[in-house]
Amino acid sequence: MPFIMKLFYLVSVSFVISITMYGQPDLQTDNDDVGIEEQLNDTIPLDVTLINENGEPQQLSELIDKPTVLSFVYYRCPGICGPLMGGIADVVDKTDLQIGTDYQVFTISFDPSETAPLAKRKKTNYINTMQNKNAGNGWYFFTGDSTNISRLTKATGFKYKQQGNDFLHAGALIAVTEHGKITRYVNGTSFLPFEFKMAIIETSKGKAGPTINKVLQLCFQYDPAGQRYVLNITRVAGTIIMIAALGIFLTLTIRRRKKQSANN
Repeated sequence: MPFIMKLFYLVSVSFVISITMYGQPDLQTDNDDVGIEEQLNDTIPLDVTLINENGEPQQLSELIDKPTVLSFVYYRCPGICGPLMGGIADVVDKTDLQIGTDYQVFTISFDPSETAPLAKRKKTNYINTMQNKNAGNGWYFFTGDSTNISRLTKATGFKYKQQGNDFLHAGALIAVTEHGKITRYVNGTSFLPFEFKMAIIETSKGKAGPTINKVLQLCFQYDPAGQRYVLNITRVAGTIIMIAALGIFLTLTIRRRKKQSANN
């Protein structure tokens, strides 16, 4: 193997190890029918019709006029849907972009048996927990029939499976442009404000990018006392030490090769 390839291999392995040690768990499950299959740069079907919290049918083409964040849940979910909606409320409060002006959030039930009154109650419950009481003007809750929901979830790569009266599914935010182009996935149920803001800003420019949550969480952690995200010194130091050790190893290897070449 050429020396430069060995160098690239060692650096790549170190980076992957760092992310694996400190990143979030992968949202793909053991079941291939459940998870998130990213569809970056694809366009969602804007002729999909949803039912808003007031019971009115609306097409996505009428609704999406700015960067829009989609989140799929079912409102009676006993699992991650509550933390996911709580995570949205939290990050909207902590982000200095203005919801309703700079972007909007659509929370969409993928359970066709759920109705608009339930969606409205959920919206009221979460808006009441927020500091930003105007969030209701930019965070909308929807239901829909099985055909429209299936078209939208398939287009975004959101895969779920019914199990009894409940569903197996992952949690993520999906950012789309005003033209419906998918630009970013933010995985999990809690979100870093600067990652969320970056997704919105880059979506407004039409730029698609891979999920970066794992990399960001390698370096930052939330400080409850200061109510802000700060560098995780331990993790950063550990990564620096690992890279430094790799650098020393490579330096010694290069010197040994040069010495061998000179002797020859």
